[in-house]
Amino acid sequence: MLKKHLIPLTVILGLLVMAKVFAYKLPTKVENLKKDNYTKIIKETEEPVFSIAQLEFAEETLPIGDTKVNTKMKKTLASFSYGNLQTNRLHLKAAEWFPVIEPILAAYGIPNDFKYIPLVESGLRAGVSPKGAAGIWQFMPGTARMYGLKVNKKVDERYNLKKSTIAAAKYIKELYEIFDSWTLVAAAYNVGDTHMRKQINRQKQDNYFKMKLNRETGVYVYKLISMKEILENPKRNGYKDQEALLAYKPVEETTVTTVE
Repeated sequence: MLKKHLIPLTVILGLLVMAKVFAYKLPTKVENLKKDNYTKIIKETEEPVFSIAQLEFAEETLPIGDTKVNTKMKKTLASFSYGNLQTNRLHLKAAEWFPVIEPILAAYGIPNDFKYIPLVESGLRAGVSPKGAAGIWQFMPGTARMYGLKVNKKVDERYNLKKSTIAAAKYIKELYEIFDSWTLVAAAYNVGDTHMRKQINRQKQDNYFKMKLNRETGVYVYKLISMKEILENPKRNGYKDQEALLAYKPVEETTVTTVE
């Protein structure tokens, strides 16, 4: 009789033990499942701190999803990183030039991003270019004279910050009337309006980022965007705080009256 009762008791005890085991493990599985879902939700909703898609010039953005453009932008931006330039000279020049340049561009209705042209044109080098362009806006003698600058053996106003910026603003404004696109204007500033018009007509394309241009012009706007990026966001590009900009005392405010 005892043996008969022992068998059912053993079965019952075994079932109770298994029930406890499953009861213990089940919440763990549910907990892990919730944790996995939570992690997945965080990964899906978390936005990157920085992406190429955020970059733009004069509110004209890079084509979305264009692999070639993104690769070119990343490569150009990398060339402007602290590891390659290793200098605060650009920040110092920006602190000196921008207080004069910005109000002049604004007076002529030119986007503020064009203030980076002098840094790309002459901020990374000094003197006269092999073609004869000079000053912070790198004007050729003939173009400089067309826009009111004196260029002769005694005087060269291409080196006058205020006067050369006014001349540049006039030139940029005329270019926009031709191209109706700020990125094309920037490219034309580099290569000349005649050449730029020929390329637009030949390629039947008026989107700078989709055009095939010579090496210098083809990367020109990318350089402007990169210059803008390292000056506006120095930390994420390897530069220290903009102490030079904060410590710099701006030059006396410039008042400009446009001449139509």
